[in-house]
Amino acid sequence: MLTSEARHDKPIQFGDDLSKEYALKLDREDPLSHFREDFVIPTKVDLKSKTLVNTSQDQTSTFPPPEPCIYLCGNSLGLQPRITSHLIQQHLTTWATKGVHGHFRPLSDSPLPTWVQADEVVAKQMSRIVGALPAEVAVMGTLTGNLHLLMASFYRPDRGGRWKVIMEGKAFPSDHFAVDSQIRSHNLDPSDSLILIDPLSPTNPLLTTSQILKTITLHAPTTSLILLPGIQYYTGQLFDIPTITAHAHSYGIIVGWDLAHAAGNVELSLHDWDVDFAVWCNYKYLNAGPGAIGGLFVHERHGSVVEGEGGYRPRLGGWWGGDKKVRFKMENEFHPIPGAAGYQISNPSIIDLTSVLSSLTIFTRATPQALRKKSILLTSYLEHLLLTRMPSPHPFKIITPSSPSERGAQLSIRLSPGLLGRVMQELEEAGVAVDERQPDVVRVAPAPLYNSFEDVWEFVRVFARALEEAKRAKVGVRESKI
Repeated sequence: MLTSEARHDKPIQFGDDLSKEYALKLDREDPLSHFREDFVIPTKVDLKSKTLVNTSQDQTSTFPPPEPCIYLCGNSLGLQPRITSHLIQQHLTTWATKGVHGHFRPLSDSPLPTWVQADEVVAKQMSRIVGALPAEVAVMGTLTGNLHLLMASFYRPDRGGRWKVIMEGKAFPSDHFAVDSQIRSHNLDPSDSLILIDPLSPTNPLLTTSQILKTITLHAPTTSLILLPGIQYYTGQLFDIPTITAHAHSYGIIVGWDLAHAAGNVELSLHDWDVDFAVWCNYKYLNAGPGAIGGLFVHERHGSVVEGEGGYRPRLGGWWGGDKKVRFKMENEFHPIPGAAGYQISNPSIIDLTSVLSSLTIFTRATPQALRKKSILLTSYLEHLLLTRMPSPHPFKIITPSSPSERGAQLSIRLSPGLLGRVMQELEEAGVAVDERQPDVVRVAPAPLYNSFEDVWEFVRVFARALEEAKRAKVGVRESKI
């Protein structure tokens, strides 16, 4: 659960045992360790191969089996659940054998819903992930597309009163593009309509809750909408969603959240926190595959539909968001489905929904609380090893907050200048998958469903070696210029 800024959780103590045996002991004690078997872990051979030869799916045909890679990149793209290929094949078989009847005909030997029901079934399961009522969630579109749809509904600027948007200055570029274009679509100028919250110091990229609240208070009389990330993509900072939302609401301001790095990563209670709207992607911690269909949340108080003219919140309407009872009567008057489903535009890709459903079937077997507990342990163990196993002085700084209540799975590690390229080269050569953000940050994100404490231990071992190689190479380059 998110906490207020006044509370700073103490780091978890792991003791002085830095051995691999201790990591293996933690894995043996992990009640969620069996979930790793539900995922295809790429082997080191596959990770470096330039062909589609697959040694990850069947590791019993060779001895010893191929060594799995160290995959700590779930913040960028989650791994494939083993059930995904099976369920997608079930869908393809349905299409091949039933054709158009797949829309409506339930099949006794298929685990999949009919195509016309698929979006509702997946949304119900997704609601558990984000802490929402089933009717408050729709699985549709893509993150930025959904953000545009929701801003078209919730951003109603009045140039004579409230017209500004507040957002984080270092937000993911696509959020900036969306907000900028939405402002311009109302014939407004971002230069006086967009308020950016930037870090107070160039050496500390974090935003404090108090800084965000002060900005809201200062600009409240002219602010129409606030858009913030649940977790900041670059630093891994987890924002205090309930406190910020409540403060904005005290001034009558609508608040939307980009949960790209939060959904499936941390516990969320969007309904109870009274969040107005939210958007997210499903290919990171939710493991639905690259570019998979996204999700959105609309609080029930904004999703009501009553009879009569203007009986619902204005929006960009589409066929699939219309009342199911009259959908196939082909009438031209739009009557939205109550709730988030009324924001749907077109019928969704069933292959995409099947991929999302594949992952959610795994999530339903573990509680969000249990996953979060393991995630805190994994990331704390990573932090512990980085700070105690690595020789001092450290040629890096962890820029993610040290309090577990202020971060998710990800640690962002800022390297000393000139090391990133060689470090990433060494990690890739050793079969380690993490991602980089230029000019000097490595993002490392152990996912509790498929990562182990041994993964974390091995990463730190390889990372230490990679840093030493990078420092030697840097010295060599410097000396060659003398």
